[in-house]
Amino acid sequence: MARLQAKLTLNPSENIPLDRLRLSPANVRQVNPDREIETLAEDIARRGLLHSLNVRPILDAAGNPSGDFEIPAGGRRYRALTLLVKQKRLARDAPIPCIVKPADCGILAEDDSLAENAQREALHPLDQFRGMQAMIDKGDDVETVAANFFVTPSVVRQRLKLASVSPVLHEAYADDRIGLEQLMAFTISDDFDRQVQVFEMLAESRALAPHVIRQKLTENVVRVAEKRARFVTADAYVEAGGGIVRDLFEADGGGWLTDLALLDRLVDAKLKAEGEALLAEGWKWVATSVDLPWDALRDHREIDRDEVPMTAEEEARIAELEAEGEEIDREWSEAEEVPDDIHARVDAINAEYAAIEKRPLSFAPEEIEIAGVFVSLERDGSIRIDRGYVRPEDELVDDEEAAGDDASGTEVAPVAVADAALAAQPPENADNGEGAEELKPLPDRLFSDLTAWRTLALQDAFAQDPATAYLALLHALVLGCFYSFSKESCLQVAASRVYFSNAPSNLRDCAPAEAIDARGAEWKERLPKSDKDVWDHLLGMGDEDRALLLAHCVSVAVNAQAEIVPKYDNGRVSAHGVARRLAHSDVLARAVGLDVYAAGWRATEGAYFRSVTKPRIIADVTEARGENIAAMIDHLKKGDMAREAERLLEESDWIPACMRTPDIEGEGAAGVAHDDDAGELPAFLTDYREGGDDAAAIAAE
Repeated sequence: MARLQAKLTLNPSENIPLDRLRLSPANVRQVNPDREIETLAEDIARRGLLHSLNVRPILDAAGNPSGDFEIPAGGRRYRALTLLVKQKRLARDAPIPCIVKPADCGILAEDDSLAENAQREALHPLDQFRGMQAMIDKGDDVETVAANFFVTPSVVRQRLKLASVSPVLHEAYADDRIGLEQLMAFTISDDFDRQVQVFEMLAESRALAPHVIRQKLTENVVRVAEKRARFVTADAYVEAGGGIVRDLFEADGGGWLTDLALLDRLVDAKLKAEGEALLAEGWKWVATSVDLPWDALRDHREIDRDEVPMTAEEEARIAELEAEGEEIDREWSEAEEVPDDIHARVDAINAEYAAIEKRPLSFAPEEIEIAGVFVSLERDGSIRIDRGYVRPEDELVDDEEAAGDDASGTEVAPVAVADAALAAQPPENADNGEGAEELKPLPDRLFSDLTAWRTLALQDAFAQDPATAYLALLHALVLGCFYSFSKESCLQVAASRVYFSNAPSNLRDCAPAEAIDARGAEWKERLPKSDKDVWDHLLGMGDEDRALLLAHCVSVAVNAQAEIVPKYDNGRVSAHGVARRLAHSDVLARAVGLDVYAAGWRATEGAYFRSVTKPRIIADVTEARGENIAAMIDHLKKGDMAREAERLLEESDWIPACMRTPDIEGEGAAGVAHDDDAGELPAFLTDYREGGDDAAAIAAE
């Protein structure tokens, strides 16, 4: 059988001394040819030359080979090799592997140069991720890989993380069904099953936006920055066997704790340990909880307490700190730049000074025996200890009073409030056209929660308006003197703080509550320790201070909550009374210029959207942003719709109708910001609007 004649003959390869090579003017790479030559030289020094140079003989004047060669393709490699020669790491005449083409080749030298640089297929990122993973699997460490490829170790860790997601997602990435940003979002979880579950669920609804992926994968975890995690500490949680997931591609505040049951056990154990230590001080009882209930101190008497005076050593230390602080101030007050160590020292001085100034409290032993302590957590995870509160049943009574109680034989049961519909809630019906689903009123509990929040904001605004406080107080006093059955006022002037019948969780952490607490603490610090000295103290106060103090005292008596009315009348709250109370709260809100949005309330998933129906969410988003925006999320499931609604309203000052301050005619005026024709839509909504028939399938991304 005859052998087939080869049709192609490849150019020969030979080793040519480096000093016989010259750059060719035909090399097309002219812009920044020396960029990153040092990096390339280091790589050649480590692994050698991976690609031969493409060269052609240089002819002399007679047309004969001169012994030198020009390089139309491989100029960067040649520059890197000559740099190694300059660094005395390579001999001038070192043999260089070259592909030699004839000088009279029918293909131009420029053609070869352009082909080598243009006809390249970039490595798919997934192959790069897998390649780095293979190097790690074969024994290299992250730092070595980073050094070899001239990147930082964090970049290598990111690429290894991308290599570690589910093969199902790798396949989707390779097929361009998801992009790099989506793949990065999936790395937040190490659970392959959960990754695939979220991928399939979101792919079906066309909602594969990175932020939606992250939301889904972190639904059942707790941020390290959350107060329970900060109280326990991430180190203690990990030491106990808990897991933390990190997002290597986004700021995650330290990551997420994945074992909530373990976290709760650690929190409970640590709180109980704090409680045991307090019981050892002699207190009768200790109540521990993550969040101190809003009405925890209700009906509790606060026992007398005195600050422990400073010792001579503490007073001397205070003087030393003050002197050191004054010396630093004299030395650096006019300096343009102050060293970091000086700033650190000033902070240390201030911290030590504050620790000494904050005096511990002492209590009478006989009072400690009948009083207790509340232990809870502050927002920053620090422990909060409220000492010295006596429950009504623990109050000491004399023998005569006790005998009178025994003789009566009667017991007054505490008032219970049933969880029933609030008849005073304003009806809210919307005519959305034929066939539209009728909007139901807000759930009773949510309506009550929102008005509780509004009450705090109203109290805070009220406290900053002494003139209105005077007028409201006079109004309430007149009603009480001349209209004994009047229910027109929402001001509860009995000298007691308002405690909500059903307070939403974390109510103490909202901005108005913190402002009220801070203001109360400031006044408490200024007032005398004994109530016997209060009258003389008030007489010595200026008019402005007395007015502000009155405003604060009156403000905490304001109650504008829509309490849930019990099914059966208990004599304490009625629908009619609540309705009249709310009407008067609107009068006060207008007087003080209440703005709940400015006070800090936001329409978030947890605070609002999770508690309302899908039609209500659509109606609210329509009111705030317009129908075209609301249409983007009307096909989503409830959980996704709630999260997207929160995001869509981030830039809107929308608030529910029950939290708005009505105008004089009684129509809500605040919190509605249509933008059908104003401003730019988010990119994902613009894509939706321009996407034609396929756009309807795209979730809010």
